[in-house]
Amino acid sequence: MGVSVSLSDIAAQAGVSVKTVSGALHGGSGRMSDETRQRIKAIADELGYVTNLAARGVRKGWLPLIGVVSDGLITSPFATEIVRGLDGAARSAGMTIFAVNHSGSTTGVELDQVQQFRPRAIAYAAMYHKTVDLSEKLAGAVGVMINCRDLSGRVTSLVPDEEGGARDIVRYLLAAGRRRIAFINLPGILAGTLREKGFRSALAEAGMAPLAVLPAVRRALYSDRAPSLVAAHVEALLTGGDRPDAILCGNDRVAMEAYAALARAGVRIPHDIAVASFDNQIELASRLDPPLTTMALPHRAMGRQAMEILLAEDPAPPSVQMLPFHLVERASV
Repeated sequence: MGVSVSLSDIAAQAGVSVKTVSGALHGGSGRMSDETRQRIKAIADELGYVTNLAARGVRKGWLPLIGVVSDGLITSPFATEIVRGLDGAARSAGMTIFAVNHSGSTTGVELDQVQQFRPRAIAYAAMYHKTVDLSEKLAGAVGVMINCRDLSGRVTSLVPDEEGGARDIVRYLLAAGRRRIAFINLPGILAGTLREKGFRSALAEAGMAPLAVLPAVRRALYSDRAPSLVAAHVEALLTGGDRPDAILCGNDRVAMEAYAALARAGVRIPHDIAVASFDNQIELASRLDPPLTTMALPHRAMGRQAMEILLAEDPAPPSVQMLPFHLVERASV
C-alpha cells in the first residue's frame, strides 16, 4: 500500500477523526490517551502508512526541525538530560532538534539564526531555573520555555517544583527520625528561595522550626566560583549548643563540601549526622562516601513534555507547569 494509504483510511478503521489520527502520528494532540495513540499507530503500521514530514512541512512552511534557543544550557552539566528528553520525543515524532546559543542580547539575532532553518517550532531553554524577560520578538516565536519562566507569563513554562521538592526531602528526613535539621542554601537565586520556602513549610507542618538556614557562599548571588562558607558553617554547627542531626544542602557541590568538613571533624555520615541535597549530579553524588541521598531534577521529563507542547495542534493557554523532583535514596540518610 505504502503512500497510497491516507489519514482518512486510518481514521475509518480506528473509528476516530482525521484530526485525531494526525495528532497521533505527527506529534500533536497532547491530551490524547497513550492507549488511543498506540492503537492508531498500530493501525497505520498495519496498513503500511508512510508519512513524509519534510514534504508535509514544506507545504505548511516548515521543515521537520525543532529549534532551541539555549540560554547557557549548552555549558550546563544538566544539558544532557534536557536534550535527551527533547531528542527522544522529537525522534518519535520524526523530528530533529538543533540549538543556537543565546548571548543575552536583545537584537533577536539568535532567533533569526533559528528561523532561517524554518523549524516547525522553537523552544527556549535555560541552564538553571530563573525568570526571563523575553523580548517581544522572542515571546511571539517561542512555543515553550524549559527550566525557566517568562516574566510576563506570555509563554508556557516548564520548571522544577522547587518548593515541593524541598518539602519532600524534609519529610523524608523527618521520617528517618531526624529532628534538628540545618539548611545550607543557595542565596540570591530563585531555586534557593523556593527551596527554603518548602523547607520551612515542611518543618512547620510537623510543628518544628529550622535549626538554621545559612548561605553557602559569601556573595549575595550563588555561583560555584563565589567564596564558600560551607566549611565555616559546618564547624559552627558542630560546636554550637544544639548540634544538628541532619544537614540539607542546596546542591550536590555544597554537599560535597559538607562531607569534607564533617570528615575533618570526625563526624560519621549518616550515623552522627545525615546529609541530603538537590540536583543528583550522578558523577558526584554516587561517588561520595557514603553515596549521597538527593533530589533529582526533572530535566528529562521537562524535555519530553516540552516536545509534546511544541507539537500539539491545539496549544493550551500559557501557564507555568511545575514538574516534580525524584528522590534518589542512597546511604547518607
